[in-house]
Amino acid sequence: MSQPGNSGDVCERTTVGAAAKPHFGTGVDDSEEWLSSLRAAGAEREAVIGRLHELLLRAARFEAARRGPTLTGVGGKELDDLTVQAADDALVAVLARLDTFRGASRFTTWAYKFAIYQTSVKLRRRAWQDREVSLEPESWAAVPDGGSSPPQEAEHAELLSGVRHGIASALTPHQRRVLVALALNGVPIDVLANRLGTTRGALYKTLHDARRKLRIHLADQGLGSGSTLAPEEA
Repeated sequence: MSQPGNSGDVCERTTVGAAAKPHFGTGVDDSEEWLSSLRAAGAEREAVIGRLHELLLRAARFEAARRGPTLTGVGGKELDDLTVQAADDALVAVLARLDTFRGASRFTTWAYKFAIYQTSVKLRRRAWQDREVSLEPESWAAVPDGGSSPPQEAEHAELLSGVRHGIASALTPHQRRVLVALALNGVPIDVLANRLGTTRGALYKTLHDARRKLRIHLADQGLGSGSTLAPEEA
């Protein structure tokens, strides 16, 4: 894939496994020079966009190599393609958010985080590509009891019964699907957003609303908040 806003030669690829940790340089902070050149026009802007893309690509390859031991079925050209896509998307995001840079860190450090994020998202989505995402509320029946003592087991069983009833009666179908996928089945939120054609923000809002309804339902039943069964984030 060619780099947005620059010639494809800056996307020349190397082996992901051989990537070294990106080096941002030493000495005087050059953040202002980066910003000035990126806001310029013509050849100056094209040249600095090329430099930025190369930095983001190194960051993406470093992150992919760091995650290498946890990746299964992904490697070689496919993994390299994913890192290039991550660098491309990170570049677009950085250019769109230049005005949000506040100078709390060096510009290159700030930009580096975009590449790390995009790489993480793409690798998570690839890992779940061939996996079924269960959205059925019946999955709550499989919640383990954690090996509690008999009195605790009885209390836990009562709480689970209240949670199941709350899921069935207090939540909307969409809230049930989101809560089960994120809180029980461990589906990464960006993966679920991609499957459902929505955004992370929308899913966080749905999860928050579902938690609030469950807390109210359980409180009405005298069963406490049930917070351990409806975590804040996935």
